[in-house]
Amino acid sequence: MQIQINKIRFAICCICSLFISTTTSAQNPQPTYPKLAGYVGIVHPIVSFSSDGTHTNFKDSYIVGLPIGINIWKSAKIGFSSEIVPLIKATSASSKVNNVLFHPGILVALGNGFTFAGRLAFETSGRYGLTPVFNKVVKKNKGSSYFVAIPLPARFGNDQSSSYGVGFQFGIAF
Repeated sequence: MQIQINKIRFAICCICSLFISTTTSAQNPQPTYPKLAGYVGIVHPIVSFSSDGTHTNFKDSYIVGLPIGINIWKSAKIGFSSEIVPLIKATSASSKVNNVLFHPGILVALGNGFTFAGRLAFETSGRYGLTPVFNKVVKKNKGSSYFVAIPLPARFGNDQSSSYGVGFQFGIAF
């Protein structure tokens, strides 16, 4: 009789422990790393500055980029990103893919939905440089999030003046 009571107690303890551990882990799921995320967006260069003068988008032409990227988060704080951005230039006479940008970089989570991306830049036009990007998640859903970003491109090379600019980007990550 005593042995059966001990077996019943043991069984109840096992079931309770299983229930408690399952409930606890279900309430606080811990993400596993590395974590993969993709995104698409639209980027609008706003203004660029160089020794040749100031160029604003929308004045003589309209340039729009369509970034497509993959983020690989090593931890909750640091990750790697690779992005490809075809840039389309439209004038009153024509429109065409004017440039393609390859944009690898490092990601640093700053907290409260903010992320810093330090990107290298390699353009099919022959230009190269750096692009610091400040990103903010503005709406987070279960399987996706919407973000806005401010890219600050610096470009050099191809027998052109160095240029520095500001842009605006928005998109969806999934």
